[in-house]
Amino acid sequence: MELTHFDEQGNAWMVDVSEKDHTHRIAVAEGFIAINDAIFERIQGGTMKKGDVLSVAQLAAIMGAKQTSNLIPLCHPLMLTKVEVHCHLVDDESLAFTTDTHNKAVKITATVKTTGQTGVEMEALTAVQVGLLTVMVVRAVILKKFKVIIFLSETLLGRGEL
Repeated sequence: MELTHFDEQGNAWMVDVSEKDHTHRIAVAEGFIAINDAIFERIQGGTMKKGDVLSVAQLAAIMGAKQTSNLIPLCHPLMLTKVEVHCHLVDDESLAFTTDTHNKAVKITATVKTTGQTGVEMEALTAVQVGLLTVMVVRAVILKKFKVIIFLSETLLGRGEL
């Protein structure tokens, strides 16, 4: 396997994408943060002291996608054409459930699009991570233990496949 972000001497470098075609690219990432019943009810009822948790997480996730190349070394700065984030509570199946007392979650889904020479997977993953970290900060006063799960669920790589 060739390591694309290192030269023959092991020096890090940003991959040259100048010869690649400009194509439509999409990535969708999802993530969950487990919460207990009390936090679920407070978020659902809008009674968290720091405000509307899901709206703040949504805005933070969008901002995170836009800042990916500043946060992760060797990521190309991209002109994003769309960042769509959905944050909602789930009380059914979640990969983040840990115990009987943590059987609910906040789910964040980020869809990121661009037309360019490289994909937007890192931007979608960063969006979800920043959104979930925002949820964690808002609820950290109430609950110190947490479990976060993040994964890339879809990607369109510019070659026509999803």
